[in-house]
Amino acid sequence: MACVNVLLDKCQCVPGVRQSAILYTILSQQRDLKASSEFSHHSCSCETMQTVRLKTPQVTCQMVSDVLVKTVSFMKNLPSFHHLPRADQLLLLENCWTPLFLLGLAQERVSFDVIETPGHSMLKRILLNRQGLIKTGEEKRRQPTLAGVQRVKMCLHKFWDLDLSPTGYAYLKGAILFNPDLPGLQAPDYIESLQWEAQRALHKVLVPLPSRDNSRFASVLLTVSALKTISPDLIIELFFRPVVGTADMNEVLLEMLYTQ
Repeated sequence: MACVNVLLDKCQCVPGVRQSAILYTILSQQRDLKASSEFSHHSCSCETMQTVRLKTPQVTCQMVSDVLVKTVSFMKNLPSFHHLPRADQLLLLENCWTPLFLLGLAQERVSFDVIETPGHSMLKRILLNRQGLIKTGEEKRRQPTLAGVQRVKMCLHKFWDLDLSPTGYAYLKGAILFNPDLPGLQAPDYIESLQWEAQRALHKVLVPLPSRDNSRFASVLLTVSALKTISPDLIIELFFRPVVGTADMNEVLLEMLYTQ
C-alpha cells in the first residue's frame, strides 16, 4: 500500500514513473473522453496547475491591506479624479485598481512567500470528478497558481531594480489610472489629457535634461505592460479572499472610495 501512495503522489509528467494497471486504465478512458488532458506526456503542466496559498497569511494580509488603503486614498486625493463623472470613476476603479495595487506593493517593497495548497491524489481526483465533487474548470482557474505568483514576483523585482522615487511612482500611477481606452467612458478626451500630462511628468522625472537617454523610461513602460497581464482574480484570491471572504471585491473598493 505504501508503494501505491508513493506512485500517486509523484508527478505523473515525469518520464519513467510506472503507473499501476488500474490507474492506467482509468486514465486511458479519460483520454478517450477528453482530448486535452492535464496528464499529457508531451509537456509537464504540474507547475502551472499547482495551486498555492500565502505562507504567513496573517502577516501578509495586513501588509497588503495597508497597501490597498493607500491605493484607494491615492485616487480619493486626486482632484482631477473627482472632476470626472461618477460612472467614469467607477470604470477606472474597477479596471485599474489591480495594477495600481501592484505598484503599491512595489513601492512599499512588500515581499511574501507561498506554499503549495494540499490537493487530492490523481486517482482520488478522477474518482471525485466522476461523482461531480471536483470544482469546475472555471473555479479551478480562480485559485492562485505557482506560475501566477511567479509572474507577480517577477514584476515586483523589475520595479525594485528600476528604483523609482516616490514622485516617479505617483506620476506612473496617474498614467495607469487615467486610461482613456476603456469602453463606455463619458469623458475619454479629458481622461486622455490627464494621462498625457502624467506621462509627460513621468518622462521629466526619469529623463532629466540635458539627458537624451530614454532607456529607463522605456523599461518602465515595458514593465507596466507586464503588470497589466496579471488578472484581478489572482490578486483577490491570493491576498484578499482570506480577508473579505465571499464579499464582492468591487463592492469593497466602492465602499472604501466613497466612505469618509
